[in-house]
Parts: sequence; structure tokens; C-alpha cells
Amino acid sequence: MATLASAHLRSVTQQAPELAEWQSADLDAPELLLNRELSLLAFTRRVLELARDSRIPLLERVRFLCISCTNLDEFFEVRVASVRQRMQHGANQPGPDGLTPAAALEAIRAAVLEMVEQQYWVMNEELTPALAEQNIRILRRSVWKRRQRRWLHQHFRQEILPVLSPLGLDPAHPFPRILNKSLNFAVSLEGQDAFGRDSGMALVRAPRSLPRIIRIPKSYSRGPNDFVFLSSVVHAFIDELFPGMTVHGCYQFRVTRNSELFVDEEEIEDLARALEGELMERGFAEAVRLEVATNCPDTIARFLASKFGLGQDSIYRCAGPVNLNRMSAICDQTDRPDLKFPAFQARSPKALAPTGNLFAAIRRRDWLLHHPYDSFQPVVDLLRQAVNDPSVLAIKQTLYRTGVDSALVGLLVEAARAGKDVTVIVELRARFDEQANITLATRLQEAGVQVVYGVVGHKTHAKMMLMVRRERGHLHRYVHLGTGNYHQGTAKAYTDWSLLSANPDLAQDVHRVFQQLSGLGRAQTLNLLIQSPFDLHRSLLERIERETEHARAGKTARIYAKMNSLTEPEMIRALYRASRAGVEVRLIVRGICCLRPGVPGLSDNIRVRSILGRFLEHSRVYHFANDGHPETYGASADWMERNLFQRVETCFPILEPRAAARVVRESIELAYADNRSAWELGPGGDYALVYPADDEDEIAIQDLLIAEAGDA
Repeated sequence: MATLASAHLRSVTQQAPELAEWQSADLDAPELLLNRELSLLAFTRRVLELARDSRIPLLERVRFLCISCTNLDEFFEVRVASVRQRMQHGANQPGPDGLTPAAALEAIRAAVLEMVEQQYWVMNEELTPALAEQNIRILRRSVWKRRQRRWLHQHFRQEILPVLSPLGLDPAHPFPRILNKSLNFAVSLEGQDAFGRDSGMALVRAPRSLPRIIRIPKSYSRGPNDFVFLSSVVHAFIDELFPGMTVHGCYQFRVTRNSELFVDEEEIEDLARALEGELMERGFAEAVRLEVATNCPDTIARFLASKFGLGQDSIYRCAGPVNLNRMSAICDQTDRPDLKFPAFQARSPKALAPTGNLFAAIRRRDWLLHHPYDSFQPVVDLLRQAVNDPSVLAIKQTLYRTGVDSALVGLLVEAARAGKDVTVIVELRARFDEQANITLATRLQEAGVQVVYGVVGHKTHAKMMLMVRRERGHLHRYVHLGTGNYHQGTAKAYTDWSLLSANPDLAQDVHRVFQQLSGLGRAQTLNLLIQSPFDLHRSLLERIERETEHARAGKTARIYAKMNSLTEPEMIRALYRASRAGVEVRLIVRGICCLRPGVPGLSDNIRVRSILGRFLEHSRVYHFANDGHPETYGASADWMERNLFQRVETCFPILEPRAAARVVRESIELAYADNRSAWELGPGGDYALVYPADDEDEIAIQDLLIAEAGDA
């Protein structure tokens, strides 16, 4: 594992000035920031390393390989597309890290070329043989037996051929529009067709209705888990699409396109309709990458690239299927629980059992839930009780991402039909969930829910739910605040914190934020919540500066924070100043981190770790020692420009001391005790996997918390 990792780490290590320069460096110097795009690639590379980790169940390693490919797709769709657009629009000035768009694209290509090579090496040399040892076989054309070939040929004729539409390229059939990330084949031909045409080239598109992985029936194979890629079947029998002609070559390819949506919110009257129009065109937006098979001739690869407006520097060759992420279907179709993560039962406090009075339980005390170790079900049950409780008069909720068949959405519909006042803030612009959110917004509106699309120019990313209940002649509010989304599926796969509270000050704050989102008026003063885009950035800087002053005064000073990404330059410079003053800074940053830790004289008191494991680390937690009066927060916001200035976010205090201590332990301290799934960031942008010392037991934070949940 170390050899492949080390090779990659060299490829994504970012050049930095000499240490002597750092010690006296101006904190505004761009060299003190790591490049955002290369840092994101380093995260994807860490995911790929999980596919190589023999300590992880085999089919889960396959999933991690697929996740690394999906991450790389999104990287091109969003980040590479953004850098390319800067170049095209003449914005050639360096970014915060000092790299120009052209230099960034050059560094990105070098890192991606190596990563793609390693992805296919992992598939071909490690995972495929390991799967075969477990009688899960991915059969290439060269190893098909006669009976298997006969069955596949029949399957091709009956299930695949009828939905394929080959397109010969000639003046009457110009190059077609190719859908984003769709599987296609360029076919080299010789001979004349029925009309005397001889173009020499045809395209075949594989509709998305066709499964990309085909299971061979057990009666035709040696076991129940023999699979073939759709691309292999099309390659084998492609000549049947071109009767009477000679097929000289068949080469799969895939194009990746810019997937950002561009809607001028100030110039439109109906955001949902405008987004739907943009979504129709997203699949055919500007191309940013072309993937071709390794055996594709250069002439054909260049021809395809030219048709997509791409140069040779945007071509990536694949030693296998161009849609490698489709291997995840093998995991879904293979019934081998011994090769997957073992199931575990999330705990749920007895006081929050669905048969009890959840409002009474929350009125007595705040409840803190750590998902997925604590079940998300109490949040659903609370809403269900609110729907069925005649004393509940109003329900307000934000929805950023939620499942297609979300129980929460169904309950909101029931509440509206039961005559309750229901207001839902639906963020239509949640990337890649736009269509799903338009659909659920329509469903809610048809049920009588007041649906609001948030604020022009600001995505609503806060996770809040508010219930108003009449008790003994007075109105009382109950709230849920979270670091994650209202998505029951991701609540089982992402680590996040939920707070259930009846604290009057906190509930009033949530009410005021909902007023801002659904109505008009100036931002109101909040009691306990900290909100962006108004004061979260300033408040965090003030708390960092406070710790800095404590350190200068010789007092104990600590800053612990966990987030998905850290990119905002002013926050990074504040942390550098804190480190120089002697503040102990411990950060858990899962993905992008533009801060350089461990630099003598600059950031030698800062450590940065990334935890990767079974669950996606998603929670945002901030903790400040404050000279013996600690402050601990959960939040929806990362320390990025977009979260701090361009989104509606909430940061909520964990007021009960034991709950706050639990947040610090389970989010920060255990992550720094982890010597199994933790990666430590170095000053040059390189990540090193943390190993236990000879006298240490192996500790993995997620495994430990699963065990504690099972013992509760």
C-alpha cells in the first residue's frame, strides 16, 4: 500500500518556499496557501487508497474504487470546468495560492493522468484477481467459454441490439450531440452500405436504459457471480449492427461536460422553471474531458476531441471500461455479506422511543444525536408526532438534500393536509439534486405547503426544523438543528450531529431565521445562533483572535475544528497567527485543505488530519478553549468562502457541558487517537497514513464508535 501511495503523494505535493522564508513570511503571501483543486484531488486519491486496503472487506474496496471514479467525474464537471472558464474569459490572474489557471490545469492533468493509471491498475491487478479468488468473476471476451458466448450472443440480439441506433457519419448525418458521461463507441468501418455510402466511421450510443453490468446465468457459468461489462458484449457483436461491412475497430469513449447551472436569479421571475430549462441543457454543456480506450488510435481520439472542442491535453486513456464506476453494480448484485461491512444497529435513547411523548422528553432536556451511531429515527418520529398532535399549530423546515421517497416529505404533506401551517424552504440549487428538489417542491405545493426557494444570491444550506405547539394556553417552540441533511439514507452513511431542543432563546433564533428566509426585513439580532452570511465569519475570527490573545498572555489556548473543507484565506491567516502565538490548533478536514500545517515559525502548532473509513465524515464542529470557559458548536458551514459569505448557514452552541465534551471527544480527540484510518497533512500538501507504534493498539474512530453504540 505504501509504494503506490508514496508515488501519488509526490505527484500532488505542491511546491513551497524554503522554511526560512516561511518563518518571516508575510501572511498574505500566496505561497502559504495550498491549491484548492490539487487538494481535492489528494482527497480522491485517499479514497482510492481505501480500494487497496486489504483490511477492508473486498466488495467495499470495489465501492471505494467506484467512489474515486465518481469523485473524479464531479471534479471535472465542477472544478476543472470552473478553471477552464476562467481562462476562456481572460481571467488569467493567479488564484489565492499564486497559480494561474493555465498552471493549475497543467498540474491537474499531471496528477489526474497518474491517478487514472492507478485506478485501472487497482482494478486489473488487485481487485479483479481478488474477486476471482472469491468466485466473483469479471469475464473478459478473451476468456468466454463457448456456452457463455452463445448465451451472451443471444442476450445481445434480444436485449441490446433492438435499442441500439448506429449513426454513420457523413454530410447527412453530422456528429451528434453526446450526452454527459454516457457510454459511446466509435466504430471504424470499411465497405459501402445499401445506399453506396462509405464514410469509414460510425458512432453507437449505449442508452442508459441498458445495464452496464450483465450477470451470466449460473447454468451457463461456473458460479452465480459471473459478470460481463456491457461494453465487452457490444465490442464482441458490434459487426451485427453493420451487415455487409467490415469492422476494423470498435473503441469506447465518454465525454464529461461542465455541470454547473447558470441562472441569473435577479433577471428571472420563476426560479424553478428557469432551472428546469437549464437542466435540460446540462447534459450537453461544454465538454471538459474525453475518455477513450487505451487501444483507440490517436487519429480517432483526436477526431473525437475536435468534435467536442477539446485539445489533446483533455484526452485520458483508460485501460478498461471508460465508465469504471459502474462496477458498483457488482457489489449490489452479489449476495456475499462476508465481503461487506458487517451490519450494525444504531442506538436510540429510550426517552426518545416513538411510543413516548417526544415533546415532553425534549422539554426536560436537550438531546444530542451522533449519526449514524445514533439513529436518525427520533428526528422522523418527532415530526410524525407533530403531524398527529392537534396541539402543534405550525411546522417549518429547510430541505437541501433529501431522498426521492423521503418519509419526512411525506409527513410534511400529511401535516399540510391536516390543516397545520407548514412552511418549507427548498433549496432548488443544491448541486446535482436540482431536479429532485423541483419535484419535491411541486409535491409539497400541491399539498398546500408554503414553499419558499430561499434568498436570491444565497443558497439556503442551514439544517433547521421548528415546531410550534400550544401547551396550557401558551405557545412553545421545539427545534431540530443539524450538521447534515434531512436525508434518511445519508444519515446511515454520513457522520453528523443533531440537536433536539426546546431552549426558548435557541427556538426564538430559529424562528427569526425562518422569518428572514420567507419574508422581508432586516437581519435580527440572535441570542445563541450564529448565522452566515451576516456574522459567522466575523464571529469565528473573533474567537480565533481571542484564543490568540490568551496564548500571548500565557494562558491555555486551544482551537479544535472539524469540517469538510478549509479554503477561506482570512480564516487560514488567523490560524497562522494563532499558531505563532502558541495556540494548539487541531483540525479534522476531510477534503480540501488550503492551509499548510507543521511549518516551523508559521504553523508548527497546527495539525491537520483527514479521516476516511466506512462512513463519510460530514459533521462540522468548532471548539474554543476560552481560558476555562469552553465554547463548542455544531454547524452546517465549512470554512469556505461560499459558506461564510454566499450561503445561509447556522452555527449552534452545545450548551450542556457533558454533551459538549462528547462532541469534542467523538469528533476531535478520537480522530487524533486514530492510527488506522487517519491521514496527516504535511506542509507540502502531501498526506501520510498514520500507523500505530509498535507498542500501540490499533484504533479506528469509526469502529470504536460503532462498538460503543452496540454496547449502549
